Order: sequence, then C-alpha cells, then structure tokens
Amino acid sequence: MSARLGWLDALRGLAALVVVFDHSSHTFMPDFRAELMPQFNTSRYGIMVFFLVSGYIIPASLERRGCVRTFWIGRVFRVYPLCAVVVAALLAVDVLGLTELRDVGSQSTLTVAVAHVTMLQELLGTPNVLLVLWTLSYEMCFYLLVVALFTVRLHRRSAAVAVVLAVLAGVSATAGAVLPASALSGLVGTGPLIAFASIAMGVALCCASSGSPVPRVFGGVLGGALGLVLVAFNGTVPLWEGLVILAVMFLGTAVHRAERGRSTWRRAGVTAVLVVVCAVGSAYRYGDGHHFTRRGWITAFLLAVLTFAAGWAWRGRRVPRPLTGLGAVSYSVYLVHPVLLAVIDGTAGRGHDDNAVLEVAFFAVLLPLCVLTHRHVEAPGQAWGRRLARRSGDRASDGQVSKSTVSSSDTGNDWQVRT
Repeated sequence: MSARLGWLDALRGLAALVVVFDHSSHTFMPDFRAELMPQFNTSRYGIMVFFLVSGYIIPASLERRGCVRTFWIGRVFRVYPLCAVVVAALLAVDVLGLTELRDVGSQSTLTVAVAHVTMLQELLGTPNVLLVLWTLSYEMCFYLLVVALFTVRLHRRSAAVAVVLAVLAGVSATAGAVLPASALSGLVGTGPLIAFASIAMGVALCCASSGSPVPRVFGGVLGGALGLVLVAFNGTVPLWEGLVILAVMFLGTAVHRAERGRSTWRRAGVTAVLVVVCAVGSAYRYGDGHHFTRRGWITAFLLAVLTFAAGWAWRGRRVPRPLTGLGAVSYSVYLVHPVLLAVIDGTAGRGHDDNAVLEVAFFAVLLPLCVLTHRHVEAPGQAWGRRLARRSGDRASDGQVSKSTVSSSDTGNDWQVRT
C-alpha cells in the first residue's frame, strides 16, 4: 500500500471503529454512551469522516476513467454484492428467530425491495432494512450529482458547489425552514414516489452511460436533479443537515483538486471555512432536541474535519499495515456489525450496565468475520466489476475512455466511502 493512498484507508478504518462503537455501546456500554453522546456524537463523527474521504476520491475516480458507464459499473460491483449478502443474512437470522426485522409499516415487500435496489430507500420514505444503509442513500445522491456535473462539464466547480450547498443549509436553518420527515412521500405517496424515482434513476443511468452527447447530458442532469430533490425534500434528517452532507463531500473534492493543481489552495481554504461556518452555524441554530444536541454534533463535525486534515497532512508518510488493513475491510465492518449486534440483542439481550470486556470481545469477533466477508464477497465482486468495466471500455465508441484507463483505475482499493 503506497503512502499516497494509505492515509485514506487509515481514516476509513478509524471512522469504521468509531461507528461500530457508537452502535455497539447501546448493548455493552449504555451508561457511558448516555454520558458521551450529548458531548460528542460519535455516529456523526464517523459519518463525516467517511463523507470527506468519499468526496476526495470518488469524483477523481470518474474523471480518471473518463467514462460514466465504467464508473457506474465500478460503483455497482463495489457496493451491491456485500450489501445483498448482508441483507440475505439478516433475513436468514430473522427466519431462524434470532432477531426481528424492522417494521416497514404498511409498505409491501415489493415496494421495500425496489426502494433498496435503488439504494435511495432512506430518501424514498422507506425504512432501511439495515439501519446503517441510510448513509448509502446520500452516497448514491452524491454519485448522481457528480455524474451530472461531469456530463455538463462543470465538474471542476466543486468548490463553488460546496459553498452553494453550505450557504443554502445556513439559510434554511436561519429561516427556520423545517420539513416533515419524508415530506414528498407524505405529499404524493410512498409507492408512487418509489415508482417514479426508480424509473427516473434507471433512465438517468442508461442515458448518462450512452455514447451520444445529448442522451448523456440528459441522463446526467436527470439523475442529478433527482438526487438533489430527494435530499432537499424527502430526507429524514433536517433539511440543513442533508445539504451539509453534500457540501462536505464536495469539500473533499475541492481539497483533491487543489492538491492536484487543478484549483488553488486559496479557493479550497475559503471553501473549507465557509462550509465549516455554515455547518456549525446551522447546527447551533437548529438547537437541542430529543436525539440531537448541538454541542455533540458540532464537536463531532469539527473533530471529523480536523481528523481529515491531519490524515491529509500525514499523506506523505507510510501508514502502519494494520490501519490500512482495517481500512480495506471497513465496508464489511460497517455493514456486518449491525447483523451481529441484532443477533446478540435478539438472543442475549442488551445489558443494563457497562461491560468493557464484552465490548472488546465484540470487536474481537467482528473483525475476523469482516476479513472473511471482504475476501469472499467484496474482493470477488470488485474483480467481476473490473472485468466487466474492461469489456465495456473495449466496446466504448464515444472516445471517453481507453482500455488502459479502466484497468488501472478501478482497483480493489477504489475508495468507496461507507457509514
């Protein structure tokens, strides 16, 4: 693992551990968690680190390929195989009576399944089968926006996009703009919205992957508009936070551009300041709630930004192998740990007192399991994606990408952010 890339894996590994602790502390460290969360929102810390890493590398991945089609192939085979296996495992343990699936209300099984296939379920008014999948919906919207900017040749304006999103977040919080959770779903109905979004997303991906300029632009714009509308008007987090999440990812992109000499450090610095100020101001203006404290969120957000900055400053040095190894399996860590926790909660139940020994034991069981899922599910899926991307690149007639570009860019260490 080169030092140039190792720091990203180290950040992902650290963020994964924090997210796992946030969730496992419900079971093993309830008292400690109750005291910590109002001061430091560990979940948001891990999420923001992941989003910064994603923003830093995902647009660069698309631009290296130069082809929307191979970009989507890489994303699909990076994200979906493990997700499908984990959901199947969750269904299996539910059938065995070891845990109980989340209640999806009156929604049909088909509706829930279609929403999850789009990976936009969090933004389509559908409860996540696996709670942690909610952040992947924001990831998917980010992909759609990145592709939209690329197809209309505005991808180099990432700093401006980050600032606009952050300012909109600040304005919405200052104005007290509060939308009900899943507002669009409540207005038009969850089923119709899922049907429309699924069709629109399918059309967007097909057209954006076309070799012809007009359909490619149409598909890119349609996908970007879909993602932005869903984040703004149908999220379950507050409007300002949904916009901040997107702004943070584009901030990561702005840093990458400055590092590569495609933008100035002054522009990246101003972007960072404005995003941080708007995010912190929005959280402060939002105030305290039953599951939200401004101090906990702001502390987590600022520490996430500082963590990313420290990792970037460390990028020229070799990172210890255990950290890069942990980062390599971080997607497995993120998706597998809720299933293991569900089985523990469904059989042994949650403890009423803190037990650090059980907390450590949970990690000791989880990490080897994640090594196995990475080796036998993630890695083969990535390999299939690379082969398909090569063939797709060979057939490309639009001049967007060469065979060598595809084979060198879509590697097993492609930096997919997860929380």
